[in-house]
Amino acid sequence: MKVDVSADFMTVVNERHSVRKYDPTVQLSKEELEEIIEIATKAPSSWNLQHWKFLVINDREKKEKLLPIAYHQEQVVQASAVIAVLGDLEAYKNAEPVYDAAIKAGYMKEEVKKIMVEQIAQAYETKPYMARDAAILNASLASMQLMLAAKAKGYDTCAMGGFDPDKLVEAFKIPDRYLPVMLISVGKAAKPAHPTVRFPVEDVTVWNSF
Repeated sequence: MKVDVSADFMTVVNERHSVRKYDPTVQLSKEELEEIIEIATKAPSSWNLQHWKFLVINDREKKEKLLPIAYHQEQVVQASAVIAVLGDLEAYKNAEPVYDAAIKAGYMKEEVKKIMVEQIAQAYETKPYMARDAAILNASLASMQLMLAAKAKGYDTCAMGGFDPDKLVEAFKIPDRYLPVMLISVGKAAKPAHPTVRFPVEDVTVWNSF
């Protein structure tokens, strides 16, 4: 089932909710999932290092394997796919290929690349928290973009932090380079998400200084 939808941004944002009940008969194709992920990869990232990797789990057997790791949340097996968003702890290694491509395309000069590569190396070497913080921060940006992309195409999602990351790594042979950040179920809602409330803007906003 291919859904070709291009909803306006405000509609997407206002209609996106965390869906936990999915129609198991609706299956997204590999092409559709790749289109959604491609849009997710357009998210911003520090130094454009693109600190993310997407483990797509859409095989029934593999979803059953994931179910206990995700504490038996039923959307894991009902949804068309579950995407494990992984943060890249060694994203500094992406600098050379990313910037070389930018130079080739005429977007960057060699001297700028040299400065940026040095900045990245220094940051990762001198700040012990950099690798983990950057992996989580930037993978989270891509995760939100992925959920909005799915909604724009007529699909529903749910971001899940409730899972055992160590067991996920072991069961799916995730290399040490990658840190599990979240699971995202993707599919078609079988029942609407339950309503939620949000704090008013004045309760969450501070202007200029506390």
